[in-house]
Amino acid sequence: MSEQRAGLVYGFAAYGMWGLFPLFWPLLEPAGAMEILAHRMVWSLAVVALILLGLRRWAWIAELLRQPRRLALVAVAATVVSVNWGMYIWGVNSGHVVETALGYFINPLVTIALGVLVLHERLRPAQWAAVGIGAAAVVVLTIGYGRLPWIALCLAFSFGTYGLVKKKIGMGGLESLAAETSVQFLPALVFLLVLGQRGHSTFTHHGPGHASLLAACGLVTALPLICFGMSATRLPLSTIGLMQYLAPTFQFLIGLLYFHETMPVERWAGFLLVWAALALLTWDALRTAQRGRADLARAAAERLAGVPGATAESGA
Repeated sequence: MSEQRAGLVYGFAAYGMWGLFPLFWPLLEPAGAMEILAHRMVWSLAVVALILLGLRRWAWIAELLRQPRRLALVAVAATVVSVNWGMYIWGVNSGHVVETALGYFINPLVTIALGVLVLHERLRPAQWAAVGIGAAAVVVLTIGYGRLPWIALCLAFSFGTYGLVKKKIGMGGLESLAAETSVQFLPALVFLLVLGQRGHSTFTHHGPGHASLLAACGLVTALPLICFGMSATRLPLSTIGLMQYLAPTFQFLIGLLYFHETMPVERWAGFLLVWAALALLTWDALRTAQRGRADLARAAAERLAGVPGATAESGA
């Protein structure tokens, strides 16, 4: 029971930190989204390398270097997550916090769609209904915004693709982040050096406080990931699946209540459709998990009943 409580604490910490990201990125202005992104890549590798050094977890590097296909997948993952990080930072700092939250609300639906299109997975009727409601929500939101909610869609599809690639790579959270930021590190460092040479860098021109905040990008990236890893080993997958909605919920509330972004009726209608789709998806997942547990228990009981003398042996 204490392990489960610890898992909940770590889970709330992880998703809570991810949910509070919209309050952090504006603190880094006047740095632009590309400069913030580059610093995030550079300092994330530094932080994760120190953690792995402390844990003495280096054996995976040699194994990874011997697998060219896996290395290529890491490069793809690094590219896709770079798009996701950059779009998210730009979206928050340009006043689209609610739309970035929408991207992570839509993400589970996009993940299911990618499973069908790429992995040829078969959907249950409730999942098809959820995807259909999600598609209708995008139409309603397009009317509400007067354009496609492209920031949300870019975030949802980039993160959905990232998850798909990560599934094929099959690495732990810290190791995966270290591998991906190793790919990102050199281009990011070159970008920052060129930016500094041209006199456009804010790192050394806005005081030690600003420089410290930019360097803190590494810790801000790694800390929730560590908490998530400690939560995932202690909690059932169904609980983790429910907790994933905490981050976009916090982001949505921050955009609405703190940044006072406007929400016309059409946008509320679109968000309500998205939430309805997620509720249906969650209900279906919980029902399927419950049936799976019941089937396992029934199969175990049948096996026990089919073993001669099982009752007598257990009574002895």
